Amino acid sequence: MSAAGRLRLSNFAISLDGFGTGEGLTQDAPFGHAGERLHEWMFATAMWHRLIGEPGGTTGLDNELAGRHWEGFGAEIMGRGKFHTGPGPIPEDWRGFWGEEPPFRTPVIVLTHHTRPDLEMAGGTRFLFRDTTPQEALAEARELAGGQDVRLGGGVRTVREFLDADLVDELHVVIVPILLGRGQRLWDGQEALEERFDLRLEPGDSGVMHLLGTRRTS
Repeated sequence: MSAAGRLRLSNFAISLDGFGTGEGLTQDAPFGHAGERLHEWMFATAMWHRLIGEPGGTTGLDNELAGRHWEGFGAEIMGRGKFHTGPGPIPEDWRGFWGEEPPFRTPVIVLTHHTRPDLEMAGGTRFLFRDTTPQEALAEARELAGGQDVRLGGGVRTVREFLDADLVDELHVVIVPILLGRGQRLWDGQEALEERFDLRLEPGDSGVMHLLGTRRTS
């Protein structure tokens, strides 16, 4: 596969015991009992400070890798749990967790069994609600991306579905030194992932470890 059009998982944080989110997810607590603990490493970076309009922040490897989350993507795929946490249809008045100008600035395919009309937001983000397979979602996202890469945005079950289908080309998983004990575990069913990906670990600046992987082509 050429460099353009890759499906990349980036900045996906998990605990030491493998959980990508906690238990007890609600609209007001989208990561359940994990709270924001999986993402505190990112909040400390200069990238995050710029994103929220504040000075400062760290400038080491954590910042470098966090910044790649916004580089070279023309579309995103996410599960409905990233757009709205809760069972059943998404409330008609719900417009996501990110305000009226989400940071994506691209088309975003939201995988859900409860479809609804497309949602145009300020800044170029357009949410497209699809009840479809990972393969079909990726084909549409690549077309929308116009030759750029596609970001795989999560949550945990969505990432596992795309790994199971062997559709992920690059992955960046951040291992955060906390124990959650319960929630949704990323690596369930992913035995022998190292046989499909060239994997390496890079130590971050804040105690996290960055797991970086590229899918083998032969």
